[in-house]
Amino acid sequence: MTVAEADAAAARGDITAAAALLEQAVAAEPDNPELWMKLAALQRHLQQPARALQSVNRVLALTELDFMALSFKAMLMEQLAPDAAGEAWANALTQLPPGQLPPHVQSVVQRGIALRDQWTDRRDAKLADAARAAEARADPEEATRIARFRTNISRKTAVYHSEPTDFHFPGLREREFHARADHPWLETLERHADVIAAELQAVMAAERTELVPYIQYEDHAPMAQWRELNRNRDWTAIHLLQNGRRIDANARHCPETMALLATLPQPDVAGAGPNAMFSLLAPHTTIPAHVGVANTRLVCHLPLIVPEGCWFRVGAETRFWKQGQAFVFDDTIEHEAANPSDQLRVVFIFDIWHPDLTEVERDAVRSIIGAETGVGGAL
Repeated sequence: MTVAEADAAAARGDITAAAALLEQAVAAEPDNPELWMKLAALQRHLQQPARALQSVNRVLALTELDFMALSFKAMLMEQLAPDAAGEAWANALTQLPPGQLPPHVQSVVQRGIALRDQWTDRRDAKLADAARAAEARADPEEATRIARFRTNISRKTAVYHSEPTDFHFPGLREREFHARADHPWLETLERHADVIAAELQAVMAAERTELVPYIQYEDHAPMAQWRELNRNRDWTAIHLLQNGRRIDANARHCPETMALLATLPQPDVAGAGPNAMFSLLAPHTTIPAHVGVANTRLVCHLPLIVPEGCWFRVGAETRFWKQGQAFVFDDTIEHEAANPSDQLRVVFIFDIWHPDLTEVERDAVRSIIGAETGVGGAL
């Protein structure tokens, strides 16, 4: 009856009595996080923040990832140790539940986000000062990696890893966007951007062009992340090469593009690659966060038609597509895209071998994935 008596005491405004009764209750049930949380709330109401912090720490000892307990602790730290409140909010916000929060919780969370961001900025500035001498001696690629090392520590960015849905080859470099220096053919590709764009227009004007939804799968398949775009013409593709097969209805209109592709290190895997396509994203369409099938290949984007504001995120880095400027990325790291404009966005997309694979390893990939393409799906 102690808990019921405590609730009754709190209801009539006798917070001191309610807290005393709850102290008896937690003594009898020391592993009950709900009782400790109730006690912490009453102690805070009684202007006993240090005791409330002890109680909420007991909650976290029992349920260490509980968002309400973590956020309650962060609010107490605002009072007890303001300099530590930002970090406490950073810890709490990692457990922020999805969906709409009640208005009174949302206002507290917004304050917490502001304190978290202030703490993050201060920490990152301190680390930037520490790294300044090294970054001054670094080349652009080294400077990019040093900066990311720093922002990962300060939590301005998160750590992402390659997480292919089907085929993971161990030991390959995990890079969100790969260095241009590793792919010298990018300059040749960019010099041909106008030619590729002209052939895009030719194939789009052709009567027999095969323009198909980019995402197509059976409704019963466990792929809920694609549900809104499944068989949806807001994201379509004009395939030139699909799972190693030439789509002649489209490819015959793009002879120079096909000749250029033949010079690039595309993965020739039976039933799976190479792949090359024009990707068309309709206005006001978002491609949800997802990962690709195999880390044995990388993906190249050459933007051809890019309205203002179209963006692409891989891991913690977001870029705006720029017409004629290509890049290589790892599609097995979480990525997403959006066209917030009122116009169509078109990007030429194709795959290449991951450069870390040796010739022997490529042969093994051809054999193994080739044997699986009827089961594990295509690249």
